[in-house]
Amino acid sequence: MTDHSWLKTLPIAHRGYHDMNGHIWENTLSAFQRAVDKGFAIECDLHYTADSVPVVFHDDDTERLCGIAGDVRARTAGELGLLAVGGTKDRVPTFKQMLKLVGGRVPLVVELKGREGDDEGFAAAVLEVLEDYSGPVALMSFDAWLLADLKALDAPFPLGLTAWGETAEDFARHEKAMALGLDFTSYHYAHLPNPFVDGVKARGLPVITWTVRDEAALRHSYAEGDQITFEGFDPTELPASGLDNTARTHGKE
Repeated sequence: MTDHSWLKTLPIAHRGYHDMNGHIWENTLSAFQRAVDKGFAIECDLHYTADSVPVVFHDDDTERLCGIAGDVRARTAGELGLLAVGGTKDRVPTFKQMLKLVGGRVPLVVELKGREGDDEGFAAAVLEVLEDYSGPVALMSFDAWLLADLKALDAPFPLGLTAWGETAEDFARHEKAMALGLDFTSYHYAHLPNPFVDGVKARGLPVITWTVRDEAALRHSYAEGDQITFEGFDPTELPASGLDNTARTHGKE
């Protein structure tokens, strides 16, 4: 059975431990180094380039992050690697570069950003990059077809559904994805509690939340789930107001 217990152990820095794109931008090597230095787990996003390379990037288009409009998937990894993120020294990193930097020092929660009908080879490419990596890694996606591809390839990592929603239709869709044999869910904290997540917890599977940006959201997340994905603050440096250091660091064990 795939070990997924480590998902509960550390707060997870959303797109790395950036500073809300002030000086250290999301999904950059600088943000990942800062998370490693602080001892936080890291969440990051992957896209698939024109030359079949997984790169660390969130958006479909490069305009918000790089100031140049264009489809991420229409560019090669080399072309993306020339683009400055937020006008800083950081460039769009490949997944391989990110893994080399982290080197297994903190856990990784990696989200694959799918595009239906255009993801052939994406899951396999991610697993190939991870082949010689040592360190805790979980893979997740909003997109059930990518999770199905990872299952079909016998991915040796915890696999999870990234999700949100509060309707019966949402929950039915999520249950269909979980029926693939997934190991956890990452759910939008503001949509908790709900019957779907209650069912995930009843099966003994971890529930992590996204994206927590303040103490109220943190408290709600720890009441309803096992660990937070956070940004914009340091969850270990909150005022002492009933949330002890164990909860701040480890969530609900």
